Amino acid sequence: MNAAFRAAENLPPKAPPVQLESGAQLLRCGRFSLLFARRSLWAGFGLCALLAAAVGVALMAGSTWLSPQQLLAVLRGHGAPGLQLLVLEFRLPRILVGLLAGIALGLAGCLIQALTRNRLATPDLLGVADGATLGVFVALISSAAGMFGPWWVGPLGALGAVFLLLIASGNLGRRGQRLLIVGLALSSLLRAVTELALSRQELMHASSLYAWSIGSLNGRSYAAVAPLAIGLLILLPLTLLSTRRLALLRFDLEIASGLGLPVRATQWQALLSAVLLAGLAVGVCGPIAFVALAAPFIAERLVGGGRIALFSAALTGALLVVGADTLGRVLLAAAELPVGVICNLLGGPFLLWLLLSERKKEM
Repeated sequence: MNAAFRAAENLPPKAPPVQLESGAQLLRCGRFSLLFARRSLWAGFGLCALLAAAVGVALMAGSTWLSPQQLLAVLRGHGAPGLQLLVLEFRLPRILVGLLAGIALGLAGCLIQALTRNRLATPDLLGVADGATLGVFVALISSAAGMFGPWWVGPLGALGAVFLLLIASGNLGRRGQRLLIVGLALSSLLRAVTELALSRQELMHASSLYAWSIGSLNGRSYAAVAPLAIGLLILLPLTLLSTRRLALLRFDLEIASGLGLPVRATQWQALLSAVLLAGLAVGVCGPIAFVALAAPFIAERLVGGGRIALFSAALTGALLVVGADTLGRVLLAAAELPVGVICNLLGGPFLLWLLLSERKKEM
């Protein structure tokens, strides 16, 4: 017995139980563990369900409405040939393009807001969207590529705009305020150059360019799905894996660096990922405003706790674009409103409400 007591005294002290924050869940599997927030998980499930419902409504809605039974028959391959052509060749491609573009814009907006620590920061404000738009305009004017043009010019134009932005602002800045101020001026300049180029075109060509410049999913085929899918396949995992590092950017840079965060590398990764994502969306669909601003804000409200809600922001962006495109197709019986117009109509009241809510918090 004495030997047993002496052996017990030499045992290392028992580790204290891990204290988890409210609403957090810890999963263990051997040496590996995963900590997640239950509210974030439920928000993701809810957004996935809403997105699936929105896609179903979008497939049924339009000048020719389909019943759920007709849609199921088409998806099973038993529908009428005319309905199969309508759903599978006209509606489904544009819905997939809108869904992927919404994911890209939601992620880009969340990354920019995390980088600048400003809820109003978007790729539009930094001149990224206007740089991509100008790049596509130049490609359309100088070639016979048709109405849509080469999609890869969008990311190139966005990278060019960021290059000019960094030259003018000097660096990424400690809190991103300088980036926002310089980005606003650069955005106005790029937009003026785009409008100048548009005014110098013939009427027929200018009309097609203008239809693209307001953001539209009309006429998008499966060929437009491929670049967005490939870009997200590469950038989405890299972005989601950087969630914890982006969360540390909310602290002062000295604190984040003291916690072991490679600050400069994290900032550059967030900026370049956001630029490429926004440039891809603009290159394929044209500039679609409001989504990159609203998706991160809505996602953060859903997950709570002030977390970096990258996954929820991506789902929210997809939901907003698909919903806005569906609304534009059914709002007027005589004509179809582009998704960019619907988003602009929604963006103004949302921005006003956001500014007023932030002012109430400060008071």
